[in-house]
Amino acid sequence: MSFIKWITSQSVRAHLCAAGIIVLAAALAEFALGRIPICKCGQVLLWYGNTNGPGNSQHLSDWYSFSHIIHGMLFYGFLWLVARRLPVRTRFVLAILIECAWEVWENSPFIIDRYRAATIALDYTGDSVINSMMDILFAGFGFWAARKIKLWHTVALIILMEVYVGYMVRDNLTLNIVMLVYPSQAIKEWQMNI
Repeated sequence: MSFIKWITSQSVRAHLCAAGIIVLAAALAEFALGRIPICKCGQVLLWYGNTNGPGNSQHLSDWYSFSHIIHGMLFYGFLWLVARRLPVRTRFVLAILIECAWEVWENSPFIIDRYRAATIALDYTGDSVINSMMDILFAGFGFWAARKIKLWHTVALIILMEVYVGYMVRDNLTLNIVMLVYPSQAIKEWQMNI
């Protein structure tokens, strides 16, 4: 089946519409939480690479975009394990729902305060709505990529992204999880010595 026939099929359109409604609900929830639509600087940059700068998590992509690609890959694997009888398009909608829930929670005062207290993100104020919506898109891309490539390629890509980002900015998805769940002063000091 060609991509055009697939994307125009009624079932796929219904699932994409459902995913779109979920993303819109997440955006509205973030606005309700007081998130700003775009960076206070008034610009929308394709890439912002300074993890300690005021534009971090405010533009279309940054070093943490890799973490969201990994989210999508992990959601694909998890949903394949627990819900493989569901059509992949339904699992995609579930993955988008999970990522949207995380994005809203991540931008809640509780998690923002937790990031400031436990990680190197001392000045973190939360994501702009546009950054958050792009994070969801990156997770969707990760889900799609995991579906299209072999398992060992997915695992290799996850490891490669984690090592690369960890090397470049001394932070990544693994370190974020560790620091949110069980903060380590040694890791925090290592991260701050960039």
